[in-house]
Amino acid sequence: MRFAWFLALKHLRYRKTQSLITVLGVAAGVAVLTAALSLTNGFTQGLIDATLRAVPHVTLTALDPHDAPRPENPEIVAETPVLITKALLTRRADASRGAGVDFGTLIGVGAGAAGVYPGLGLEALKPGEVVLGGALARSLGAWPGDCVYALSVNQKRRDFTVLDRFSTGNYLIDSVFAFTTLEDVQELLETPGAISGWHLRLADPERAPEVARALEAEGKYLAQTWQDANRTLIEQLALQKRVIGIVVFLIVVVAALGIANVLVLVVLEKKADIAILRVLGASAPQVAGAFALEAVLLGAAGVVLGDLLGWGLSTYLALRPVTIPGELYFITQLPVKMEPADFAWVSGLAFGTVLISAWLPLRRALSVKPGQVLR
Repeated sequence: MRFAWFLALKHLRYRKTQSLITVLGVAAGVAVLTAALSLTNGFTQGLIDATLRAVPHVTLTALDPHDAPRPENPEIVAETPVLITKALLTRRADASRGAGVDFGTLIGVGAGAAGVYPGLGLEALKPGEVVLGGALARSLGAWPGDCVYALSVNQKRRDFTVLDRFSTGNYLIDSVFAFTTLEDVQELLETPGAISGWHLRLADPERAPEVARALEAEGKYLAQTWQDANRTLIEQLALQKRVIGIVVFLIVVVAALGIANVLVLVVLEKKADIAILRVLGASAPQVAGAFALEAVLLGAAGVVLGDLLGWGLSTYLALRPVTIPGELYFITQLPVKMEPADFAWVSGLAFGTVLISAWLPLRRALSVKPGQVLR
């Protein structure tokens, strides 16, 4: 083993520049990949957080609109009864603006709505008032204080005063949702006392499937989690992370090939030395072990340096976030979320790739025949 260490370190010192370049190549690949994954994690979490501002963690649909008791579960931190309907929303023309018209989802909410939908301005919501999604309000040309009319599926019409507008950054939500009181929707649909079900907010959103199954087992509701309601979005974000990982990982592959190139050159240049060492008593596995150790040292140095650079770059971007156009995205700064698991699998994959790339030079070192070389 001491012989392998001596030979490996001597070869690395002999080619200092190439060794440094290969280490930096692996380090750059690992650093870029971990930083990109941290940014992707932050973007994903930011989008989910924005979506959950206007989407309940669990939606309970009552099997009987007149028999929907309040759900009970220790995970629930806020709940509100709801009655939901599609409605045609209109705003009359005035001296400075033309008329506005659009379809929307009118959500009537009861007590506790502000806890289920934090930050949407539902705390001051009163009968006869409506809070519109920002994109829906722009489509209608409606501002706070304006009067809009809702025409329901049963052809009943009711006027509402716009209390406020909200923006989650998720266009699919902001362009459709409008919140009013439960009593207003019951009056609009002429269904006094009826509710569609309950919207719940949990202490831990990730436990929504377990809570949904428990409440659905009571036989009063059909339950849908926020993961089910946004499955397409979640799958798209997961696919985005995989694609970024694959593309950036190609940098690590190129760097690993650089290490293989260095080892191949060393084997070719040192054929005579290898032959002499074999004649002097060194076994083929001992000589090949030296080259394997070189690959391990170069790969390990590159991975460790890459993790440090990736952690430093991610920390820098977290402290000084990248500014992005607020009119195009739901956030004005790109968030960062570092996951130890990402650093672990990136390091393992990069190191494994380096070891695989070293197989060719190891075979060459093992195939050197002293008699043919010295002759």
